[in-house]
Amino acid sequence: MAKTARIELRAEPDQEERIRAAARLANQSMTSFIVTAAVEKADEVIATWSTTTVSGEFFDELLAALDAPAQSNVAFNEAARRHRAARDQQVA
Repeated sequence: MAKTARIELRAEPDQEERIRAAARLANQSMTSFIVTAAVEKADEVIATWSTTTVSGEFFDELLAALDAPAQSNVAFNEAARRHRAARDQQVA
C-alpha cells in the first residue's frame, strides 16, 4: 500500500533524541516508530471514548431491568398526551 499522506511535526531536541534512540532500539525507522506509537495512542483514546465500562453488579441490574415487564410511567404518559394535544392544535 502506497503511503500518500504526509504528517509533519516539531519536537524539542531532547524529545527528538529520545524518539531516535527508541526507534533504533525497536529496529524501526523514525517515521515507522512515530506512526506506530501515534496509531497505538489513537486506538487507546478512541477506545476510551467509545466504550462504557460498568461494574458487574450494575450490569446485572441493567439486564434484570431490561428483562422485566414494562411499567406504565404516569409522568411520561401525561407528557405524551400533552404533546399530542399540542401537535393536534397546530395541525388544526
